[in-house]
Order: sequence, then C-alpha cells, then structure tokens
Amino acid sequence: MNLSSLSASSTSSHPLALYGWDEGWEAEFAPYVGQGLLPGRVVRVDRGLCDVATPAGNVRADTEFVVPRDPMKVVCTGDWVAVDPEGTDPLYVRTLLPRRTAFVRSTSSKRSEGQILAANVDYAIIAVSLAVELDLGRIERFLALAWESGAQPVVVLTKADLVPDTATLTYLVQDVETAAPGVPVLTVSALGGDGLDVLVAVVCGGTSVLLGQSGAGKSTLANALVGQDVMTVHTTRDVDGKGRHTTTTRNLLALPGGGVLIDTPGLRGVGLWDAGTGVGQVFSEIEALAGRCRFHDCAHESEPGCAVLVAIDSGELPERRLESYRKLIRENQRIVAKTDARLRAEIRKDWKKKGAEGKAAMEAKRGRWA
Repeated sequence: MNLSSLSASSTSSHPLALYGWDEGWEAEFAPYVGQGLLPGRVVRVDRGLCDVATPAGNVRADTEFVVPRDPMKVVCTGDWVAVDPEGTDPLYVRTLLPRRTAFVRSTSSKRSEGQILAANVDYAIIAVSLAVELDLGRIERFLALAWESGAQPVVVLTKADLVPDTATLTYLVQDVETAAPGVPVLTVSALGGDGLDVLVAVVCGGTSVLLGQSGAGKSTLANALVGQDVMTVHTTRDVDGKGRHTTTTRNLLALPGGGVLIDTPGLRGVGLWDAGTGVGQVFSEIEALAGRCRFHDCAHESEPGCAVLVAIDSGELPERRLESYRKLIRENQRIVAKTDARLRAEIRKDWKKKGAEGKAAMEAKRGRWA
C-alpha cells in the first residue's frame, strides 16, 4: 500500500473515514507517513494488546512501546495510533496521536488516579433506566464528567415501554431536564424501536460513548443502534431491578448510518476527576445566580444578599439541586487536592533520584581524579 498516496487522497474516501478519519487526524499522522507506519483507531484493548482498525484491515497489536508511567496516557478504546505495517511480526503500536477529548473518572483506589474510559468522543450518551427509580444525583455526576471531557452529553431514558402512562413519562422527563440544563433528554424503547430515530439523528457521523449502570439497557441500545446483535444481553434481577455485567471490555462499533459507538461496561462508581468546569456546566443556573450574590465568595449558606438562597426560598431553585451542587463541588475539591499532593510527591521523588544520580556522578569523577 502506498501510504503517501493514501495520505494525499480525500479523507472522505479514506478507508478509515467510517471510523472518524478526517483532515485533522491526517495532519496529526503526517510525520509518521515517511516511517512506513499505518494509521489506525483502537477498537478494543485487552491486557496489553489491542485491536486496531487500519487501512489494511483490523490488526492485533502490542502496546509495549507506549506503556506510560502516567495512567492517563495508556492506550484506550477510541485512540488514534500509528502501528507497524502489515507483515511485521508481531505488530506494535508505535505512538499515540494527541487526543481531542477524553472521558475520565477517578478510580476507586486510594492513589487518586484517573481512569480513561473512552478517547476522542463527540457525544457522551448517558443511559438511564426507567425501570427503576430515577437517581438525579447520579445523572448530574455523569453529566459533570461528560461536560468536562469535551463531549456533548445526551441523556437517554431507556425502557420507556415500561412507563405506559404518558403523564408519568412526561413528569419523569421534566425532572431529568431540570437536572440536565442544555442537554438533550430522549426517551427510547430499544426493543420496540421507539425514539431510536431521534437518537440516531443526534449522534450520526460522530463518535459516541455509551455510559451507565449495569441494567440500564446499554447493550440492548447498542444492538439497536448497530442493527445487529453484537452485544450479549441479560435480563435484570427481579429482586432489585439491577443488571449484571454483560459488557466486560470497551468496544468500538461501526454504525450503519455513519459514525461509531463505544460501548462500555456498567459503571458502579462514577467518581469525579478534576471536573470543576463540568460541575459548573451542570449547575449553570446556580453559577448564574451566584454571580448576583452580594459577596463574591458567598457559600450560599446564610450570607446576607445571597441570590441563591433567595431563589431557594421563592421556589425558583429546587433545594435538591443546591445540595447536589455542594456535594459535587466538595468531592471535586478533595480529588484535586489529593491529585496535587500526589503530583508533588512524584516531583520530589524525581528530584531525589536526579540528586542521587548527580551525587554518584560527582563521586565517580572524584574517584578518577584521585
């Protein structure tokens, strides 16, 4: 395959156009054309190996040469990479192209590390089941991470067929819309196909990541969007309506109408990760009210002239929203503080290492002079 002619060809006719290849990625990959490497998009990662879609077809590649110390830089589903040409054995990912966006959450470990769930995403589809009671606080948490990632969030209320009463469904949608200002809120019944056309129109042509708890109907929704049963589906438990993990890896799937979908395992924990901007976006009405408070550092608790408390008293702002806002702000401040402490500790460790190396070098010189 002539990579030079491939690079010069129209991006719309590029073999990877289906996966989101465009002029921007072509420009990012340009330095590697002369090295004989192939461009590719990671469709799945599993224990140091990954499946990559390339102009030569899907290949299996080792990530040994791009294993970083920073967990935020590990190869992830959705990444664009440069890989060895077909015919080498084994194939290796040689470099990771700069990410445009990344959906990140904090891990449950005590090391305060971030975990990248998907890279280069245009739309973050947050699946929420209508088969169980709505958890608006959890939706707000997902939305904060979605806004922070740089993607456009979309809330999809699944299993709408289980809410036959139109009035009840309308109230549920309104509750979610209040918790998701500026975000499309769609109702979908994947089994019946109701609402799917609207969702397809929203995400067509881009890269979408499908997020939510186990049992939210993500795999059923993924199958409906792809048009075939590519993901295994299990029923939820009758005792509590919770689902079982049917997706164990993050998989990038091509959509028949254009664009790709990254399906993810069910998320039990959704910890914030340096998502201050995202939290502000989710609670944009509170941030706007705060700008009218008498004191610029108002905590919205008992201060005189607090526009937020006035809105609470008048019923303009639900008290639940303010409590959720405070909770996420506090959590984000804690994770940022822990992360800064970890970074400072790593810097001190590097300084000590370099200092020891310098000291050893000086002692070696003295030994030669003696």
